[in-house]
This record gives sequence, structure tokens and C-alpha cells, in this order.
Amino acid sequence: MTKISKERRESRLIRHNRVRKKIHGTAERPRLSLYRSNRHIVLQLIDDDLGVTIASASSVEPSLRPSGGGTVDAAKVLGKVVAERARAAGISKVVFDRGGYLYHGRVAAVAEAAREAGLEF
Repeated sequence: MTKISKERRESRLIRHNRVRKKIHGTAERPRLSLYRSNRHIVLQLIDDDLGVTIASASSVEPSLRPSGGGTVDAAKVLGKVVAERARAAGISKVVFDRGGYLYHGRVAAVAEAAREAGLEF
């Protein structure tokens, strides 16, 4: 890992910790946590009171792999999928945790697709 990439990672983790101080998921309103790498995107609905993942979606899943991995189009598909899985679990409201990433590109695409599919946040 180069010096610049290490500094970027540390900066993202600082931003993530700052956001996590204010965001807390409950059973009624779980936290929609997002992690993105250069190739993939992972979404989880987390109940922080119990420390349990309620539902998840990832671009690594075989059924979602043809959608393109880490692209904006794949992010839109993942947003819809995680919203459908949340609705199946009886959840309509969530708290969005962008994971320290800027609300732009793939992160914004996930959020907009989840909202269009019926999640409120």
C-alpha cells in the first residue's frame, strides 16, 4: 500500500467514525450500511441494538454478478435488491450509513435506487 492510499483509507475511516457517532440502527429503523471497493459494493441492514444483520446484498453474489460489479448500474440494481429484501423482512424505514464515502456516484445511485424501490430515509 502506498503512502497516499494509506492516507486516503485512514481519512475515510475517520469520516466513517464521525458519521457512526450520530447514526444508530434499531429493529424498527435499521442502519443501511454501505461498503464499496474498486470492484464491488456490499450493502447490509444492521440492527445495532442486537448486533445482527437483517438483510444484505452484494455484487459478489452469483445472481447479481452479471450486473457489472462496482459500476453505477450495478449500484442501482443493488439498491433495488436490498430494498426488496428489506420489504420482505417487514422494514420500510432505514438510516443510511454511507461509510465515510462521498455522497456521489455509486453511493448516490444506491441511495436513489433504494428510495425508488420503497425505502424511506
